[in-house]
Amino acid sequence: QLQLVQSGGGLVQPGGSLRLSCATSGFRWNSYSIGWFRQAPGKDREGVSCISRSGSVTTYIDSVKGRFTISGDNAKNTVYLQMNSLKVEDTAVYYCAAMYSCTTIVTSVHYWGSGTLVTVSS
Repeated sequence: QLQLVQSGGGLVQPGGSLRLSCATSGFRWNSYSIGWFRQAPGKDREGVSCISRSGSVTTYIDSVKGRFTISGDNAKNTVYLQMNSLKVEDTAVYYCAAMYSCTTIVTSVHYWGSGTLVTVSS
């Protein structure tokens, strides 16, 4: 059974940092491109970042460039999203996603993680 198991998230003050983890179960993480999406209350789900199957290409939306870093660990079969300098507007449920190639199109995702809440508040 193919699964994406998420961990991390929580409450942090503006300017703080969090790291999200996405462990793949039943497949190697680098057999798919792995991305992070987020959904804020009342808003559509949006693609935030993605790492290609080779690990050589990473993408970010403009609002997180320079603050978020996506990476993959082959030994742990896990993809991470390091989030620094967090802002109130980063508050959302974050979802790990596996897809054939990096895309922000929600309907192109093959597998979803269960989601984890990130709250940025003072």
